[in-house]
Amino acid sequence: MKAAQDGDHAAYRTLLGEVTPVVRRAVKGRHPFLSADDVEDLVQDVLLSLHSVRATFDSRRPFLPWLMAITHNRIVDAARRYSRRAAREVTVAEYPETSDAAQTNRINDDYRDPEALRQAVADLPKGQRVAVELLKLREMSLKEAAVISGMSVAALKVASHRATKALRVALRARD
Repeated sequence: MKAAQDGDHAAYRTLLGEVTPVVRRAVKGRHPFLSADDVEDLVQDVLLSLHSVRATFDSRRPFLPWLMAITHNRIVDAARRYSRRAAREVTVAEYPETSDAAQTNRINDDYRDPEALRQAVADLPKGQRVAVELLKLREMSLKEAAVISGMSVAALKVASHRATKALRVALRARD
């Protein structure tokens, strides 16, 4: 570790190769119920921690206790993450196709009259009509619509927002 701290890349590579099985055994020994993937995730987490805090190692002290403290802390962190996730998750045997909330399962009948919508769009001021046609009907990006219309991205956003409000008002008035 001292050589790795001093910048010896080969020593660092050797160190990682030698500590990986030690960390893996420590994780498996403390948590034999973990899957192989979970063990490898923890081992990688420990190795990443080792890499990021390697400058804090005091070469006058033993290396293995320092490594095992890092390993212990990563295992504790993983257990905390697991318990937080388990507290929020609900397991189900089969996922429903749709939500049971009434508003998500209703048929959307907001635009019953397509001709009324066409007429409401035609009645919009030119800038708003162009914004709706390019952004909503042709589904162009803001940048594409800005190039074609000659309007700025900000102007298109404002025009689109105002047009949406105006269309809602116009269509409610016709109903």
